[in-house]
Amino acid sequence: MWYPYQRLGSEFMPELNEGDFLYMPSFYPGISTGKAREVLQQTNRLIATVPEVETVHGKVGRAETATDPAPLTMVETTIQLKPEDEWRPGMTMEKIRDELDRIVQVPGVTNVWIQPIKNRIDMLATGIRTPVGVKVSGADLDVITQIGIDVERAVADIEGTASAYAERPVGGRFIEIDVKRDAAARYMMSVRDVQDVVQTAIGGMQVSESVEGLERFPINLRYPQSWRDSPEQLENLPVVTPSGAHVPLTALADIRIVDGPGMIRSENARRTGFVFIDIAGRDLGGYVAEAQRVVAETVDLPPGYSLTWSGQYEYIERMQDRLAIVAPATLLIITLMLFLAFNRVIEVGIILAALPVALAGGVWFLWYLSFDISIAVLVGFIALAGVAVETAIVMLLYLNLAWEKRRKLAQSENRKLTRDDIEDAVFEGAVLRVRPKVMTVATIFAALIPIMYGTGTGSEIMQRIAAPMIGGMVTATLLTLFVIPSIFVIWKRLALRRVNREIAPQTQRPTHEVPAE
Repeated sequence: MWYPYQRLGSEFMPELNEGDFLYMPSFYPGISTGKAREVLQQTNRLIATVPEVETVHGKVGRAETATDPAPLTMVETTIQLKPEDEWRPGMTMEKIRDELDRIVQVPGVTNVWIQPIKNRIDMLATGIRTPVGVKVSGADLDVITQIGIDVERAVADIEGTASAYAERPVGGRFIEIDVKRDAAARYMMSVRDVQDVVQTAIGGMQVSESVEGLERFPINLRYPQSWRDSPEQLENLPVVTPSGAHVPLTALADIRIVDGPGMIRSENARRTGFVFIDIAGRDLGGYVAEAQRVVAETVDLPPGYSLTWSGQYEYIERMQDRLAIVAPATLLIITLMLFLAFNRVIEVGIILAALPVALAGGVWFLWYLSFDISIAVLVGFIALAGVAVETAIVMLLYLNLAWEKRRKLAQSENRKLTRDDIEDAVFEGAVLRVRPKVMTVATIFAALIPIMYGTGTGSEIMQRIAAPMIGGMVTATLLTLFVIPSIFVIWKRLALRRVNREIAPQTQRPTHEVPAE
């Protein structure tokens, strides 16, 4: 059991096959709106070249709503696939993803291919859109940016890393218009007057609204794009002074391009930067364990800065913390209930010994199928443990009934119990359990084996639940039919002398005396 268990990975839940993909690449900060639109169209055309793709719809930037704080560097492209019967022979979701990742290669773009529903849930819960993420928290955005870049470089060479991208919080490019107060005063204009011109002419102002049925569209007024598409054009924007004179904007303000944060994230009242890590071909738990070790060895954290591993890994950590409390408590309660039922420590030990043997079969079967430990697998092990303990209890109950029958027979015949009596009792009790046990195992196999061949949505989780049951029932059957009777024989042989002493006063009575009932 130890050999396959050491080679099992860990994950929170297996990835569901939702039938579609969500492409969420990341651009480097400072990209212009026109360039972002051009790259979006380019990636859409590349994605559409894959024969299995039905439609491609991409979005870049954010909508005018506070519920979608997406920066211009974030792209969301929904890829709808054709029905599976129209795919090329031998194609699977993994092969389609690999082909898409091979075709869509744009300089400066980091690819992330995920399931749409899963992505939304992860982003709502953790804010990370990839399976693994690192949150760098601190005070200085420049230091946060550098730490994120160091983490990105450290994990890039780890086996299983599909892509790694560190946000650049200070990589944004902005046009700063600084009003010259003295120059504005000479033209009898205040700072507010100049800012109003800048806001209206460059940013635009809503002057009216168009009503078309139930829909309403704002009408904005501003200068043509050709007048404001570069700092040089902005410098020559005409401004009308209160005296009626037309002066260029550069006469009233300094116009320059400056660096700054494109978007400032904050968690727990601390500035935070994200590192997005997409993995492929490796379990989540094993990857994070190695990544944590590599990052700890190669990345130096200044005082006041911290790293937090996030994404789906947060679910695994919470699961492990709860299991560390729930699992021992549950086992303790089961042991106490068994002891109250049998009132013997040995019998409770025999029943509990069924658990490791049954679980060993499930572990070996998981290793054979290359499944990782997840919540679904643990649910399967819980069900397996219940069935294994139940069958062990019933087998032990039948053996005890057969043994008590032999014991009463020896008392009625005024003789001592022998080893032959033990073996006869075991054969009698175990044989009565062969047919029910075979029927139980056959029923479980008939119900669970078809699940292993399922391909519909949700089959990934159902297979992880069924696999421990299928593998464990094989070893649990061998345990119930062979191991428990053998342990029972050894136990009763060791206790044979004590049992004969207990029945000795009755066996020594005269033969004409009828034992009292």
